[in-house]
Amino acid sequence: MSSHYKKLAQRFLRLSHLEHATTFLSWDQQVMMPAGGNENRSKAIAELASIRHELLTDPKVFDELLLAEQEGLSEVQQLSLAEIKVQYQQANCMPAKLVKAQSLATSRCQHEWSSQRSDNDWQSFSVNLKEVVALSQEEAQIRQSVDAERYLTPYDAMLDLFSRGDSSPMIDDIFNRLKSDLPPLIQSITDSQPSKIEPKGPFDLEQQKQLSLTLMAGLGFDFNAGRLDVSSHPFSTGVRGDHRITTRYRESEFKESLLATAHETGHASYEAGLPADWDGLPVGQARSMSIHESQSLLFEKQIFLSDGFMSHFFPVIQQYLEPMRNVTLSDYRTQLLHVAPSLIRVEADEVTYPLHIIIRHEIERDLINGAIGVDDIPELWNQGMRNYLGLDTRGNYADGCMQDIHWPAGAFGYFPSYTLGALNSAQLFSKIRSQYPDWNERLAQGDIQFITQWLHEKIWQRASFESTSELMVNATGSPTGADSFLTLIRERYMGR
Repeated sequence: MSSHYKKLAQRFLRLSHLEHATTFLSWDQQVMMPAGGNENRSKAIAELASIRHELLTDPKVFDELLLAEQEGLSEVQQLSLAEIKVQYQQANCMPAKLVKAQSLATSRCQHEWSSQRSDNDWQSFSVNLKEVVALSQEEAQIRQSVDAERYLTPYDAMLDLFSRGDSSPMIDDIFNRLKSDLPPLIQSITDSQPSKIEPKGPFDLEQQKQLSLTLMAGLGFDFNAGRLDVSSHPFSTGVRGDHRITTRYRESEFKESLLATAHETGHASYEAGLPADWDGLPVGQARSMSIHESQSLLFEKQIFLSDGFMSHFFPVIQQYLEPMRNVTLSDYRTQLLHVAPSLIRVEADEVTYPLHIIIRHEIERDLINGAIGVDDIPELWNQGMRNYLGLDTRGNYADGCMQDIHWPAGAFGYFPSYTLGALNSAQLFSKIRSQYPDWNERLAQGDIQFITQWLHEKIWQRASFESTSELMVNATGSPTGADSFLTLIRERYMGR
C-alpha cells in the first residue's frame, strides 16, 4: 500500500472509531438514557463531533490527497481515494464552530421534541427548531458557495449529502409524475377495495416483542451481532457486529410494529452485508440513503407484504397473538393492504406514502432556501395534507408537522430518499422476480435466502464502489424511475 494513501486510510479508520463512539452514545440517548443525563450527553457528543471534524479537516489531509493521487494506486484504491476526497471536501467547507453549534442545537431539539410532541406544544418546539434551521441554512449556504455551478440552490447542496448521485431534475421529474399519477390511483383503489377488517385487541406487548424477534430471525437477522429495543421513533443504527434496531408497540394494534421491524431489519442487513475488508473507509460504506431505503423497503414492502410471505408468517402471528386466532388469512391480507389517506407518515400505506414525502420535501426545500420561515410550517403542512391527501391538521401539531425527528436532527434533504428508495425497491424486486419465477412459492416456504444472496451480490458487497445510478443500472438495467413502482401498485392493489 502506498505511503500517502496508507496515511489517509489510517486517518479514516480513526474517524470511524470516533463515529462508532458517537453512534452508541446517540443510541443510548434515544433509547435508555435517563432524561437528566441529556445536557452532559449532548456536550459529550458535541465534543466528539468537534474532534472528528478537526481530524477530518486537518490541512495535512489536503497534502496527503494531492500526493496520494500521484501514487501508483490500484483501481479499487483509486475508487477509495475518490470517496475519501468527497468526504474531506464535504467536511472541509464547514467551520468547526458551526459543527459544534449544530451538534448542541440538534441534541437539545431532538431530546425535547419527544415530550413537546406528546404535549402538542408547537410553540416551545418551534423555538428550538428555529435555531436548528438557522444553523442548517448557514450550512447550506456554505456548501453551495463551494460549488455554485453544481448546486443551483442551498437546498441542492443539502440534498447531495443524502442522495448524492440522485439529481434534483430527476427528483423533480419523478415527484411530478407521482403527484400526477397517485391521486387518481388512490381514488380507484379506495373505491374498489374490500372493507377493512380490524382485529380487536388488546395485543399483549410482550407477545408483540417476541413476534418481532421471530420476524427478525426469519429475515436473517443475527442476534449475536445485534439487538431489538423500543424508541418513540423506530430506527436502525450500529456497526458490523453490533446492529441496533428499535420499534414501538401499542396494545390497540400490532401491524405497525411488525412493519417497522421488517423495515429496520432491511437497514441492518445492508450494513451487515457491506464488505468487511473496507470497514472504516468511505468506499466501504452504504452508497446513499436512496439505496439504503431501497433495502429496508424491499424487506418491508416487497417481502413482508407479498402473498407468499403473508401465508408463511400468518400462523406465527396467530401463535403469539391470541386475538388473531379467529381471523382468516384473507382478512389479515385485507388489513395489511388497506389503502387510506392518514396523518402519520410512518403508518401510511405504500400507495399514499410518497405524497407524505412530497409535502415534506416542498416545505424543507423552501425553508432552507429562505423562501419561508419556521412559523409558516403548520399552515403549509395543512395545505399540503389537504391538497394531496384530503386531510386537515389545523391545531394538531403532534400528528402534523411535529411527527418526524428529521428536522429536529437537522437532516434537511433526507426526506426525498424515502420515495427514491421505494422506487428503487420496486425496481430491484421486479428484477429479482424475473430471475426467480418461483419467488412467491419460495417466500411461502419462508425462504428469503435467494433474495438476500442476490442483494448481497448486486448491492451490499458493492458498497460505494459504484454510483447510485451505476448500482441501479448494473442490477436492473435502468436508472431509478417510477414505472416499476406504479406497475407493482396496480398489480398488488388492483390486480392489473
